[in-house]
Parts: sequence; structure tokens; C-alpha cells
Amino acid sequence: MILEYVIAALLVIAGFFGLVGSFGLLKLPDQMTRLHAPTKATTLGVGGVLIASMLYFFGVEDALSFHELMITLFLFLAAPITAFFIARVQLRNHVAERDLPKPERAGTRWAGHLGQDRSSD
Repeated sequence: MILEYVIAALLVIAGFFGLVGSFGLLKLPDQMTRLHAPTKATTLGVGGVLIASMLYFFGVEDALSFHELMITLFLFLAAPITAFFIARVQLRNHVAERDLPKPERAGTRWAGHLGQDRSSD
């Protein structure tokens, strides 16, 4: 009985994060803030559903299911990396290097602008 409540709670929480992530994707003002919403929805929403599924098969069906664990680990690793690359492209394409603060070490450049010619800024 307690396991069913835990599974139901995980599904409700996951659904809430999915709803909030979708709403944030639609309503936040610019791309950099919109980027935050779907990565959290993916990590917490889909991850919660997968963990609930894993608990169900373990507790009710008496079977270990590692497929959900592997998918969850992949999402926990892939979502932040994907967000990083999307943010880096956004920064490179929409923010000039001269508008960024100076890097701490003299003679270095921001990594997002390394591939560009210095004269194009």
C-alpha cells in the first residue's frame, strides 16, 4: 500500500514538473531563460516517471528492471550537456565578445568565441 502511494506521488510530481516545464517553455521571455524550463522538465519529469516505473516493477511485479535506470541516468547526463551547448551557441550568435566581461587571465578569450575571427566582432 505504501509503495503504491510512493509511485503515485512520483507520477504526480513528475506530471507537475512536465506541466511547469512546458508552461515555462512557452511563457519565458528569451531563449536563455526558456532553455532552463525544458531541461528541468526532462530531468525531473521524465526521470520521476521512469523511477516510478522501476519501483512498480520491483515492488508489484517482483522483477528488476534496469532499462528505466539506464534511461534515467542518460537523461541526467544528457540534459545538462545539451543545455550547455544550446546556451553556448546562443551566446556566440547573439552576444559580441566585446560586450562580455574580460576573462580573468590576460590574453585569453571566452570559449564560445574562440572559433570566430577577432575582426568580425
